[in-house]
Amino acid sequence: MTSLSVEMLAADAVEPITSAGNAQLGIAVLAGIAVIVLLITKFKMHAFLALTIGSLALGSFAGAAPAKTIASFTAGLGSTVAGVGVLIALGAILGKLLADSGGADQIVDTILAKASKRAMPWAMVLIASIIGLPLFFEVGIVLMIPVVLLVAKRGNYSLMRIGIPALAGLSVMHGLIPPHPGPLVAIDALGANLGVTLALGVLVAVPTVIIAGPVFSRYAARWVDIKAPEKMIPQRPSEDLDRRPSFGATLATILLPVVLMLVKALVDIVVDDPEQGLQQVTDVIGSPLIALLAAVIVGMFTLGRAAGFTKGRLSSTVEKSLAPIAGVLLIVGAGGGFKQTLIDAGVGQMILEFSENWSIPALLLGWLIAVGIRLATGSATVATISAAGLVAPLAADMSTSHAALLVLAVGAGSLFFSHVNDAGFWLVKEYFGMDVGQTVKTWSVMETIISVVSLAFIMLLSLVL
Repeated sequence: MTSLSVEMLAADAVEPITSAGNAQLGIAVLAGIAVIVLLITKFKMHAFLALTIGSLALGSFAGAAPAKTIASFTAGLGSTVAGVGVLIALGAILGKLLADSGGADQIVDTILAKASKRAMPWAMVLIASIIGLPLFFEVGIVLMIPVVLLVAKRGNYSLMRIGIPALAGLSVMHGLIPPHPGPLVAIDALGANLGVTLALGVLVAVPTVIIAGPVFSRYAARWVDIKAPEKMIPQRPSEDLDRRPSFGATLATILLPVVLMLVKALVDIVVDDPEQGLQQVTDVIGSPLIALLAAVIVGMFTLGRAAGFTKGRLSSTVEKSLAPIAGVLLIVGAGGGFKQTLIDAGVGQMILEFSENWSIPALLLGWLIAVGIRLATGSATVATISAAGLVAPLAADMSTSHAALLVLAVGAGSLFFSHVNDAGFWLVKEYFGMDVGQTVKTWSVMETIISVVSLAFIMLLSLVL
C-alpha cells in the first residue's frame, strides 16, 4: 500500500514495456517473485538488493528491453520515495521527539495504567482505527509504531499481540472506508453514494477488524513469538530531564495531523468546490506532508520545549531520528520499483483480460478481479481502480445499497495477501524486525483474513438489503 501520488501514477501506467503474451508474462511474474524470495531467504541478501535484482529478472523473463525495465524500476522507486519517503522521515522525527521528551512514556504509562492486560489488544485496535480513519496507511503506521513498540516492551507483551490489532485497524480503514483514495475512486467509478458507502463500510469494518485484530493476534503471537526490536524501540529519555510533557499535550500533538486531514476530508465532502477559498486552504493544511510537518513543528514546543530542550538538543534529536530509517526507505522504495515494473509489463491488463468472460455474481466478480490485480501488482489502490473500472457497467442497474456494497467488495479484494511486491509488506517487516517468513505468517495472513471476512459480511448484507 502506497501513497495516493504513487497509486495514481501506477493506475495511469504507460504502454507496456514488453509485448510478451499472457503465458510468458505469467511465468515472468512467478519467476521474478521467486528470485526475490530465494535471494532473501536462501542467500540472506539485503531486501533492497533482492528487490532490485528481482525486478531486472522479471523484465528479462518477460522479454522487455533492459533499458525499459531499468526505467520502470527507477520510476517506481522514485515515485514511491517521493510519496512515502518524506512522510516516513517526518514520522520518524515526531517519534523521536515523543521518545526523547518523555511524551511517548507518558502515553504508554497512561495506557498501561488504564487498560488491563486482557483489554490491551482492544485498546490498540480502537486507537489505530481512530488514527487510521483519515490517514494513509504509511502515515498511520509511523504514528503508531512508537506507541506499539513501547507498549509491547513496557508491558512485556508479545509484539504480535499488540502489533496485529494496530495494523488491522489501519488496514481496514485504508481498504474499506472513505476518504481513503481507493474507496473514493471506486465510489466515483461505480456512481455509488458516499454516505451510504461510509455507513455500510463501518458496519463491515467493525466485525472484520475485531476478527483480524484482537482475535487473530492470539494465534499470530503463538506462531511468531517475538519481542519488540531494540533498535526500533524509542529509548527512555535521559535522566537529566526535570519534567516531561503532559498526557493531554502529547495526545494533542499526535492527533494534530489526524484532525487536519479529517477537516480536509469533511470540507471536500460538504463544499465540493475546488475554487472555493475554504477548500483551497484545507486542501493545503490537510495534505499528509503539511499535516505531519505541522505536528513536528508544534511538537518541538509541546514536547521538546516542554521537556526543557535547548535549541541544540532539539537539533540533535532531529538529526538522530533520520539515520535509522535509511534502510527502511530504500527497501520500501525498491518495493515500489518492483511493483511499477509489474504494472508497466502489463500484468494488470493481463488479469483484466482473463476476467472479462467470467459469469459470476457482481460482488464476487469485483472481489476476485481486485484479488488478482492485488496479488500481481502489490497495490491496493491500483487493484481497486482497475476492478472498479471493469465492473462499473454492472453498477448501472443496481440499487444504492448494492452499488455501495460493490465498492466495498472491490476494496476488500484489494487487501488480499500482501507479499513481497507490496511496499507495506516491507514497512511492517522492517519496523517489527521480522524475517520474510514471519511477516507472511502474521501480516500477510492478517490481510487475507481482512479480505475474506469482509467479503463474507458484504455478501450477508447483500442478502438482507
